[in-house]
Amino acid sequence: MNIACVVRLGNDSDIEKELKNLVRLGLHSCQLISWDRKFYNSEKNAQKVKEVTAALNVQISAFWCGWEGPKFSNFFEGPMTMGLVPEAYRMERLISLKEGSFFAKDIGVSDLATHVGFLPEDPKDPKYAGTILALKELMKVCEANQQYFLFETGLETPATLLRAMEDVGSEFLGVNLDPANLLRYGKANPIDAVEMFGSKIRGVHGKDGFYPTSGQEPGEEVRIGDGRVNYPLFLKKLQEVGYQGDITIEKEITAEKIRDILYTKQFLQGLLEKM
Repeated sequence: MNIACVVRLGNDSDIEKELKNLVRLGLHSCQLISWDRKFYNSEKNAQKVKEVTAALNVQISAFWCGWEGPKFSNFFEGPMTMGLVPEAYRMERLISLKEGSFFAKDIGVSDLATHVGFLPEDPKDPKYAGTILALKELMKVCEANQQYFLFETGLETPATLLRAMEDVGSEFLGVNLDPANLLRYGKANPIDAVEMFGSKIRGVHGKDGFYPTSGQEPGEEVRIGDGRVNYPLFLKKLQEVGYQGDITIEKEITAEKIRDILYTKQFLQGLLEKM
């Protein structure tokens, strides 16, 4: 397993500068994130990303594709605004994710990831059925591009996510496992989730947090090692299920966050060296 960090880009970003910032931290792998459709609809940007990553010897493990419209992470507005689940935004966001798939193809990245939303646990919920249909439509594009689509975990239980993957019915589906999100949304213990998802795990975020303390807001995100994720056991379980990919630090590389990134990198390196 390697340590990586997210790199977030928009249409006005200095692509070379942002990727050089990654390398200055001693990291050569990232998940590329963009919530800006103008950015990932640009052939010029795709070509620039390819040129800079090649020059800097940086690998992109996944393109994390955001979408337009409102998004709230709490337990009230979240189900109405996040991902493909809300019918009001579903079709436009499906178009965005298809565009993201072609961008990922253009930059030579095999994995596309996003938050699908608060998947209903009731399979007979109309929002569940509509989301599955949209995902089937998305997978036509991903499969044609020889590309995996990764569900970011946390907004639904692992069992619900596994059922959704079965109902979509594609071999090109995987999981971007965020252990902190699973805790913060009260959905699962991350150790158990690793065992449930097994070989479906294609990406992992390095974050930490606590369970919710109310029924309104997610639990607190905290510095890695200070929360409820048992990282020594978590990493061991990932190894046991055969995961060999990146542990990606999910903090944007800005001046005020560099200290946190370096601390997280050191924390993870210490644990990985003992394995």
